[in-house]
Amino acid sequence: MDPAAVESAETTTEGTATSQLAEIGKAVEELLPVPHTTQPVTDPGHGQVSHSLAQDATLSHALATDDHEDKGLAQQDHDNEVVDLGWNQKKQEIAEPLVGGLDNEELWMLIRRFDKQLYHVKATRAIVPGGLDLNISDDEDFSPDKLRANLERLYMTVAVGLLATVKHIARLRSWRETRRTACFAGTYFVAWLLDLLVPVLALALIGLVVYPPCRDVMFPPAPVALVDAKSGGIQKPKAGVLGSHDSATGAAENHRGEAVEQEASNFVNGIASIALSSTTGKHPNDGPGGSDDDDDDDHDGRGAPAESAAPDPTAIAVGAANAKDVAAGGRPHPSKDKTKVPMETAMWTKMRPVMHALADVADTWERFGNALSPTSPFPKDVYRLRLALMLLPLFFGSLVTSSYMVVKGATFIFGFVFFGDPILSRALALLNRKFPHWDKVLELRNTVLKGVPTNAQLTLTLLRIGEANKAPLPPPPSITAPPPDQPAAITDEQLRATGAEPPLNATDAELDAAIQHDPSTAHETDGADIEASKAHKHGKKASKIIGFFKGTTKGALKTAMGTDAARAKATGSSRARDRLGVVAPAGGVSHLSGPVDFQARFKGHKGHVYITAKSTIPAVAFSTDSTIEKIGSQEREDLHARWTVAVADIVELRKFGGYGWKTKLVVGWALEREVTDGLEITTRQGDKLRITALPLRNALFDRLVAMGGQKWESW
Repeated sequence: MDPAAVESAETTTEGTATSQLAEIGKAVEELLPVPHTTQPVTDPGHGQVSHSLAQDATLSHALATDDHEDKGLAQQDHDNEVVDLGWNQKKQEIAEPLVGGLDNEELWMLIRRFDKQLYHVKATRAIVPGGLDLNISDDEDFSPDKLRANLERLYMTVAVGLLATVKHIARLRSWRETRRTACFAGTYFVAWLLDLLVPVLALALIGLVVYPPCRDVMFPPAPVALVDAKSGGIQKPKAGVLGSHDSATGAAENHRGEAVEQEASNFVNGIASIALSSTTGKHPNDGPGGSDDDDDDDHDGRGAPAESAAPDPTAIAVGAANAKDVAAGGRPHPSKDKTKVPMETAMWTKMRPVMHALADVADTWERFGNALSPTSPFPKDVYRLRLALMLLPLFFGSLVTSSYMVVKGATFIFGFVFFGDPILSRALALLNRKFPHWDKVLELRNTVLKGVPTNAQLTLTLLRIGEANKAPLPPPPSITAPPPDQPAAITDEQLRATGAEPPLNATDAELDAAIQHDPSTAHETDGADIEASKAHKHGKKASKIIGFFKGTTKGALKTAMGTDAARAKATGSSRARDRLGVVAPAGGVSHLSGPVDFQARFKGHKGHVYITAKSTIPAVAFSTDSTIEKIGSQEREDLHARWTVAVADIVELRKFGGYGWKTKLVVGWALEREVTDGLEITTRQGDKLRITALPLRNALFDRLVAMGGQKWESW
């Protein structure tokens, strides 16, 4: 045999073996809960800049540009520069699935919640924790609308999840599903007799984490609204019909997840309504609201006419509360109250850390959910195995540890933490001096949940998949008609029991009676006092007064909008120009719906924002050329752009309101029209481009945030 051939074969074999060992090492490293990198702590000045998706700046970018085995419509090869996957079609006409491993309804639910959660993002040079961008900045801006969005998100994730857990416990304790409860009880007491309670519990947790089918066997699914939290049996859903499977009320929905989102909105409204009722001593006529921006003043020092015509709802509420207290003789006049300013300052100052804490709780909950049930294109087994490895020490340790040792150790640790402040404070000071920001390295997103996305990070990765394949994902379709009061279809996926027992130990007749529509159920309360507090009552005189004010406000708003148009033309006021076209016409908005062009205004001029990907560097531009009205979604190089910005040069995207939040409330009440909002683009050169009257703002924001290689941070 030729010695050169033998040597070549040996070299090839060694190279293959080395490659295989490297792959095994990488797989083991992914399983270990070690930080993705400690460089942000050890070398905070070091940064990385990526100019395109293909440069794989983060795990999200790498997954978006990877070649996936399970491919949807947005991942197919095509010859077009940009493929329209159904931006102007009804959801029934859009092919399924758009992304492999995920049905369209779930994809649109993620995008819908992504649009509600994100307002302001900035590009960062820093190496991102866990290998994923779009983390919340420590210096995140505070606004009441963001606080509301975080409360709604907390309800949709944590509150609904805890409610489902409570109802699963009620089902177990009720003994209605006799065989399953007997198995749990028998296992528990046998383990208790043998002093193996903790090992058995740890083993059960490992099984639930590693083997997903085990979850449906131990905790068979049932719609949350159909289970009584007290008896563990069947109940009539609070909405009077089982129109959705994952909502607390069972309300009907047009799209998956819509009922839970509306519940979250009404949950926050209910808290605000009760708080306002307590403040003013009566139930308000209208619920509170919020918006993105508070652009109240013009550059020339004068307020906007429409803003001047709008009353401040918070001032009305506070004034009513003050009037009630003064009339009751409970406290001195507000002008002599020395606690008012410091208390208001303290409350508003603490709102940002509270908002940040709520977001952290929701982020952690979502990460655990995505680790236990990963969504494509993220790995299916790595995160579950890592969590199971973390539970193994608990299992083996419990086999050799007595209950006496556990109690003794826990009480010592408690005493040391309680009384050992002089030692602990000095130790922490030394650690902070030697290894600054060490706590960042130990965060869950850097260790146990390394590489596990939040729902927002998952959605951004899915959007990047569409952009990487020149097939932008269409925005969630909207249906204006109310959902029908018809029961949702129930299959074994939504309702079943373990073994041969009937679900919830209920007969078919009981199930049919529970899920059928009953219009009176939603109005039932627990007493006459609750009914009286909840009721909205307006007499004929009050209705006439409200109608009168609505008519006068409507006239004032129309006059104010006319004044804006005149000021924009006569004086060139920038704020007046930004407000042109913000209020949609009475018949609604008609616009080109992308994915290439988006109807908008720039400095008051009508035109279109369009995105071009034909060149080597994708760019976004604005043109007033009317020919774009005729070309639809086809790209054109002969359009005369007012400005053009390379997508790689965008460093900040911020959503803002078309009007300040007070005027937005009044426009919605008096004119009953939509207010279209805007988007501000900041470039690397420091230029700020404010696009206004943009009906498809969220869709444009989603495309721009997903197209480039930027690592984003939520502000």
